[in-house]
Amino acid sequence: MRRGLVHVLAWLLATGAAVTLSWWGVHTVMVQTAYDPPRALPVTAADTTTQALGSPTHRPSPSTRPSRGPTAPAPTPTRTPGPSPTTPSSASGQVKSYDTDGGRVVFDLGASSATLVSATPGAGWSMQVWKTQTWIRVEFSSGTDRVSVMCTWHDGPPHVEIGNY
Repeated sequence: MRRGLVHVLAWLLATGAAVTLSWWGVHTVMVQTAYDPPRALPVTAADTTTQALGSPTHRPSPSTRPSRGPTAPAPTPTRTPGPSPTTPSSASGQVKSYDTDGGRVVFDLGASSATLVSATPGAGWSMQVWKTQTWIRVEFSSGTDRVSVMCTWHDGPPHVEIGNY
């Protein structure tokens, strides 16, 4: 009887170890292969004339971007000078692109609402997106640096604000 109990206990331990090792291996592979949605907009025929004049989708190489040193977080969002939106037309509204230190955000701005077309983080930055019925927020983060792009339309036409924190 005692011998059979030892065999059952050994079998349970070996099986538990094998299941744990298999789960850990599969989990590690699956975490690294999580699906990321496409991050680029397709080029259409309407965009080719704009790109010939000066590509609105051109991003400077990382070596030419200004470096950001450590900064203290600001308590309130401030409008970042410089990022001027490009405005090609679309069927549902105006598509506007906003370049920030953390990446690029593209919104389709209608008369009374907006949709997120794409959000692309810059090199070394990650992003998070929140959506509700009356606003969309895209936040880029790198270490302690944060850049937030907020589009709201709850009290009128869509309005975009960019804040560095």
